[in-house]
Amino acid sequence: MSENSTSGPVDDTATDDIASRIAQRTLAKRGAAYTSEVRRLLDAALEVMKERGTASRPRVADIVGAAGSSNETFYRHFRSKDALVAALLEDGTERLYGYVAHQMAKEPAPDGKVRCWVRGVFSQTREDIAATTRAVLWNAGAASEMIGATPAIGSARLAELLPGPFRELGSADPVFDASLAAHATFGKLGDYVWSGTEPSERDLRRITEFCLRTIVPAGAEGEAGDPHAARAL
Repeated sequence: MSENSTSGPVDDTATDDIASRIAQRTLAKRGAAYTSEVRRLLDAALEVMKERGTASRPRVADIVGAAGSSNETFYRHFRSKDALVAALLEDGTERLYGYVAHQMAKEPAPDGKVRCWVRGVFSQTREDIAATTRAVLWNAGAASEMIGATPAIGSARLAELLPGPFRELGSADPVFDASLAAHATFGKLGDYVWSGTEPSERDLRRITEFCLRTIVPAGAEGEAGDPHAARAL
């Protein structure tokens, strides 16, 4: 307790709590404003990059202008344009993760979930989506040499959706099997995205079958050379 000459004893703990609540309210308001600023910059960058495709890379000034923002605001959140592009890649991965997870939740059977996973991942080959993806990856390649590195960008995150159904299907190591399936799938996804083509129904079936064949059932480890070691579709 401390003594105040005009109002009597003051509880320091109580005043600290009040100060903390006021500070938290201020931070919450500022946080909401900052979130809005970042979203405007991300959305503007995506649009500008999509418009330019792989013809030219936009400057920070172009992105700021499209967002109706300022350089000060841009550099408050991103140290460089490369940092913004990295955020775009992460944002796109999270959106895809949410979409695929939602599609998988509709399917009760584990093999059906894997089929939904494959179809969800290859939704990125649709012309409008693929054009944007190519543009962002091309911009990323300017400094980080990420062109052609599609598996490294999204496969690990999307692979997190596969261990559950793989486990139900009898995988002895669902995390490892999921990683194998995801790397192969995203490698093929990169081929389609960069070539501007979409997989046929036959392609999707074959990719799904491949993913299911990566599952090695319990007891089958070490049986290299046995054509029946991997799970048959």
